[in-house]
Amino acid sequence: MLSGGTGVSFLLKIRSIFVLLLIGGVWYVYGENFKLSDFQSIYEEIHSDVNQIIENPEVQATVVTVGEQVQRWFDELKGKLEDNIETQPKAKKPDLEEPSKQSFSVHNIEIGDSRSEVEKQAGSAKRASLNEYGVEWVAYHDNYQNFFMAAYNEENKVAGLYTNQDLLASTLDITFKSSRESVRATASEPLESIQKGLVSYKVQNDQEYDTFLIDNNYVTIFYDKHEDNRVTAIQIISGELEQQKEKFFTDPSPELKEGFEYQLFDLTNAARVNHGLSVLDWDESVRETARGHSKDMAGNHYFSHTNLEGQSPFDRMAEDGIAFSMAGENLAMGQVSSIFAHEGLMNSPGHRENILQKNYERLGVGVAFNEKSQPFYTENFLKK
Repeated sequence: MLSGGTGVSFLLKIRSIFVLLLIGGVWYVYGENFKLSDFQSIYEEIHSDVNQIIENPEVQATVVTVGEQVQRWFDELKGKLEDNIETQPKAKKPDLEEPSKQSFSVHNIEIGDSRSEVEKQAGSAKRASLNEYGVEWVAYHDNYQNFFMAAYNEENKVAGLYTNQDLLASTLDITFKSSRESVRATASEPLESIQKGLVSYKVQNDQEYDTFLIDNNYVTIFYDKHEDNRVTAIQIISGELEQQKEKFFTDPSPELKEGFEYQLFDLTNAARVNHGLSVLDWDESVRETARGHSKDMAGNHYFSHTNLEGQSPFDRMAEDGIAFSMAGENLAMGQVSSIFAHEGLMNSPGHRENILQKNYERLGVGVAFNEKSQPFYTENFLKK
């Protein structure tokens, strides 16, 4: 991260203001004499008096003291404004009810519900973007509060659900307060692999998530290592939709690249809101910088914040003409989707720190794929 200070320049501005006020006072005292006397003699008299005032140590100390006090007032005002931003009125959380047809619901929505039922409860969609299943994740939220995504099949029935906010209800008594141990004790055994035709795809077992087959749905429950391995997110994919996905990595397309970028952006903001932080603005310029780095890594077979030319993230942003006072970068590679990339980043201390950095204002996300269709993700955060 890079940051810059403003205290010294602020005091210089206060001193300049003082000098201007002093000149105004001098004009008030000597102005009439300009009408009655020789200009040169009056000028020399004013110049002498002003220098004596400005060079007086007590005057200089007073200017500095006033400047420091104004700086403190400015900092206090800025802090109050930031507090007001972070404590905006909260959207009303839905009253969660026990699912009636399935073992899990999100925002009282279950697999098989119609799109009209979803939007009757959650309102209009905020974004729709292509996912790895060949359908769209449709995002619903109120400025990233009550955030969840739904995927629909050809009949406009819910075939997928995801949330990283406390919108989960379950007949199995699994909630966002549940620990990994209690989930495993309550649910069936986690899957070790997913069979697709003649190919068996191994499910990664790194203790960050478990995938279960429940109600003929593939239910992936993510855990937060920084919160005692408690549930932090859930993805539910119908068996039919899962079987439509023939490969582990989906063939890339411009639509999928853009979908992964916007999904990672939305997930990041939903996580920030969870932690009482402000929502980041999308930055199109820095998205291009992020895309360029992802493309470079994918094409040249490396994975690093420093590219093969020795440039850091900050060098790349500066080269693209992006001004910032503070910046950071997150990288991920090989995760099957933005959901798995985001949840992995949240379990990594340095990446989590960037996601939850309260001073950041903007975010651009860039994705690229290598020849094996593996995605490379770059997040560039910044403050102007």
